[in-house]
Amino acid sequence: MVVKSEDGRKLRSFKFKEEAEGQEVRAVERRILLETLANRLPSDSICFSSKLAKIEKTGTGETLLELVDGTQLLAKVVIGCDGIRSPIAKWMGFSEPHYAGHCAYRGLGFYPNGQPFEPNVNYVYGRGLRAGFVPVSPTKVYWFICFNSPSPGPRIDDPFSLKKEAREMIKGWPSELLNVIDMSAEDTLSRTPLTDRWLWPIISPSASADGVVLVGDAWHPMTPNLGQGGCCALEDAIVLSRKLAGALKSGHTSVDDALRLYTTERWPRIFPLTIRANLVGALLQWENPVVCDIRNSIVVPKLVRLRPLLEHTNFTFEPLN
Repeated sequence: MVVKSEDGRKLRSFKFKEEAEGQEVRAVERRILLETLANRLPSDSICFSSKLAKIEKTGTGETLLELVDGTQLLAKVVIGCDGIRSPIAKWMGFSEPHYAGHCAYRGLGFYPNGQPFEPNVNYVYGRGLRAGFVPVSPTKVYWFICFNSPSPGPRIDDPFSLKKEAREMIKGWPSELLNVIDMSAEDTLSRTPLTDRWLWPIISPSASADGVVLVGDAWHPMTPNLGQGGCCALEDAIVLSRKLAGALKSGHTSVDDALRLYTTERWPRIFPLTIRANLVGALLQWENPVVCDIRNSIVVPKLVRLRPLLEHTNFTFEPLN
């Protein structure tokens, strides 16, 4: 891991073997992850582009789902893993995610003849502005730019405008970062507001009720400052599958009880992570020049330790059968 200032000066470099033995960071392209998971399912088990129009309970206790194309599905168990703007979460009484005060440009640099970077996570810190990039394959490099903004701003889909704005925002920063942006394919570029939802004991709705349960961003969207959003969703899936499998095999635990056990077990994990991700983002987005100078001259070079920063990534489980 390498941390630099906006003028290209190296503030600190970390080696996992020396700083946090046993810890690691793996960057995986989202498309590859989704395809890998999908390939583990029967070919006819996924129906893409099926947006939900309505959800309601029936008199028999089942859940009726109506899609925008008019298709109706009747289900005994519904797992809502439909993202940050989940209509299922809204139906269950959850509030809209809260804007965290930052937006992010993201993209995927493509080097057909091979990307030139070492397998490092690279960060660049500025004032109210930070960026980073990390190789995800022999030919692809993921990058981001996070910046403060009082409001989410208008939605921008034009890739030419996105690339131009991203480059302009970090003009004068290390050339290697600018090069990754230049090499990005148009269909990988995005500009999104960063949002989260803090889940409070007693106050927040339950993530499960009457055969309906929430997973991942639909339940606990968090800012990406810890890199744990997708990881927590995978953890959710593991815990939920175990609870449901146990209920179906033993017959002593009902499905509703299994769903409640899942939410009870997961809540202590995702609640502090959501808050920590938000606070870390607020600290990294400092704008005060004096504070930023202290960060660059003292905090990062002399005080930061890698192991405590990565302890939140630890999650141990037995292999699924």
